[in-house]
Amino acid sequence: MGLQATLLHLVYPPQCVACDALVTTDFGLCADCWRDTPFITGLVCDQCGTPLPGQDPGHAVQCDDCLTIARPWSRGRAAMLYRDKAREMVLGLKHGDRLDLARPAGAWLLRAAQPIFQPGMLVAPVPLHWMRLFRRRYNQSALLSAQVARLARLAHCPDLLTRRRNTGSQEGRSRDGRFANMADSIALHPRRAGLVDGRHVLLVDDVMTSGATLAAAAEACLAQGATEISVLVLCRVAKEG
Repeated sequence: MGLQATLLHLVYPPQCVACDALVTTDFGLCADCWRDTPFITGLVCDQCGTPLPGQDPGHAVQCDDCLTIARPWSRGRAAMLYRDKAREMVLGLKHGDRLDLARPAGAWLLRAAQPIFQPGMLVAPVPLHWMRLFRRRYNQSALLSAQVARLARLAHCPDLLTRRRNTGSQEGRSRDGRFANMADSIALHPRRAGLVDGRHVLLVDDVMTSGATLAAAAEACLAQGATEISVLVLCRVAKEG
């Protein structure tokens, strides 16, 4: 650590990104918040990253949802479950102007995505509709995808995809309703369509519930010639019990 950074830490000691308690490194979690953050470890569904019971059988396994729903992507991972401190941090990133959370989140995503990274991947975020982007001023998924691409040294296109229409919130909709609401709602940006031809695209989003939004984004990429899609999310909404 340089002298300037040392002096800065003396004046502004590093604080936990979740609760502001003092920590030893920048953009870290204190012991209590680390314990209360449900990082996903162990056996997971190879298509959506949700945790599964049992030991690793030595081959890819899928959760009940991914066995039931035809996913337009091949593999997926999630860094955390959408509850407790993880939920608080996602909401802070989305609605609380906590752009600083993108940096540690990028490291957590990088760790979760190690099994699915492939050379030459094109990293892109799930897009916001322009009206929502205007109100929020930033796309939280683009902040995350930029961090992932930088850390993994992969190509990044933050505006690869666009929302054709304002789909509104998915909250309160049934699974079928979520998919119906997202149908044909995402397309490739007209000036970016050539980027996906023959490429493996890694789509990044903040939260996955049913997978409807990621499915719409994946289908848009496949329609323009992408050879394969993988998905990566900061949080996965998983069934209780």
